[in-house]
Amino acid sequence: MELINKTIELVKEKLKGTESGHDWFHIERVWNLSLKIHEKEGGDKLVIELAALLHDIADPKFHNGDETIATKIVTEFLNHEKVDSGTIEKVIFIIENMSFKNRNDAPENLPLELKIVQDADRIDAIGAIGIARTFNFGGYKNNLMYHPDIHPKLNQTKEEYKKSNGTTINHFYEKLLLLKDLLNTETAKEIAEQRHQFMLQFLDQFYKEWNVTF
Repeated sequence: MELINKTIELVKEKLKGTESGHDWFHIERVWNLSLKIHEKEGGDKLVIELAALLHDIADPKFHNGDETIATKIVTEFLNHEKVDSGTIEKVIFIIENMSFKNRNDAPENLPLELKIVQDADRIDAIGAIGIARTFNFGGYKNNLMYHPDIHPKLNQTKEEYKKSNGTTINHFYEKLLLLKDLLNTETAKEIAEQRHQFMLQFLDQFYKEWNVTF
């Protein structure tokens, strides 16, 4: 517990003032979701907790796309706390391979611990929380909320996804609605189903209100 508490302190400090869709509360939700999935799916609890807590310690989208900063911070911190090298390697592997944009580059036969943390992170991106986070980030980027003449860009490459500044509504089709079918564990799939349906209901209501139809 001492290691987990120190990790929480580090994350809170590093994410102070961060955009609210990727702040400490996001980390806390992913951590709690990871533990709930772990209860049914198993896996190395310490690796899961550390990866969940540290997975967004330096999100590349807020660091000019640099995907190496998180690895450096996590490695330095865990070495300082005298965590064994095997655990550090597993945590780093999860952090480097769990993101949506890197899904086509991830190796096959992913470890259970990665599947669990990845599922937890993806679940937090859908449902009511997912909708709130998406509009918050769209506002942060000053993106349009919706434009009927701007259509979603499906099957984007990693580079296209990173540079995308499309509308917030398009992001549902480019990512959020895809996540349910990308989940790894049966536990996560059960949790995600209701959240997915809630997003579909939201979009239906959004279009009715946008087009003033009843």
